[in-house]
Amino acid sequence: MGFSDRGYYRFDNRYQSRSDWTAVITLIIANVGVWVLNLVGSPNFSINSLFALRGDLPEHLLQVWKLVSYGFAHDARTPWHLAFNMLALFFFGRAVEQILGRVEFYRFYFVSIVIAGLAWVLSANLFSGGFPPGNSYLIGASGGVMAVLAVFVWYFPRQEVLIWGVLPIPAWVLGILYFVSDVQGAAQGSGNVAHVAHIGGAVFGLVYAWRGWNLSGLSDLGGRLRQMRRRFKVVRPDDIGTRRPQDGEDEVSLQARVDEILEKISRSGESSLTREERDILARASRRFKGRSG
Repeated sequence: MGFSDRGYYRFDNRYQSRSDWTAVITLIIANVGVWVLNLVGSPNFSINSLFALRGDLPEHLLQVWKLVSYGFAHDARTPWHLAFNMLALFFFGRAVEQILGRVEFYRFYFVSIVIAGLAWVLSANLFSGGFPPGNSYLIGASGGVMAVLAVFVWYFPRQEVLIWGVLPIPAWVLGILYFVSDVQGAAQGSGNVAHVAHIGGAVFGLVYAWRGWNLSGLSDLGGRLRQMRRRFKVVRPDDIGTRRPQDGEDEVSLQARVDEILEKISRSGESSLTREERDILARASRRFKGRSG
């Protein structure tokens, strides 16, 4: 039985008809493109050197963007590092993307890359064994891929997968084998494999699926910060306990918040609203109805 006979290989036709250009395909093309550019680039300029995450990142905070870029760089000396990650992303990522949706999959994948990178940086600084963190560099999409695999295992624990294309096992067994292997590798500090990054990505993916998180709030981070800023007011000591807010001020603030929520609905749909935002709309509706009556 080949890969095409597995449940994680088959597509949902309704999903495929909406868009053939999936997030998974886009990420694979981006990774392959970076690898090719690095391979054929000038000997004096290495994309991997530019994209690699430094172990001493806390001392170079202006390079924080490398918490994302490192996930698109792979070992240029051999294609197997890239091939293994992209094959895993292809076979497991498409099923996960069907569940999360394309936009949420992007958010989940990039956050996974960042968290895996932070886990590795933390380990490089706390458990370096005397080895200078500045001499350590991280590249590869493995942290994000392990997060994708963890979500796949959560939703399809009994799905049969093939090891080396031959040995069929349930997905939950594959997940445990990878996790145990990474824990042992991290404890022994063996080889050039970033086991801690794998563990960080896998743990985040598992918690993400277990808690049913949705990262859509990240796209509205600016609006949330503006809301928090309006909550802070400068009050003179004499005003404490004596000054009552004017109705006009409350109404203006409420109207501004309603405008932001309506803009969010037009941009991301009503399903993206939080419980607090729905309460604000309900409160505004009651107040405006009372005023018109």
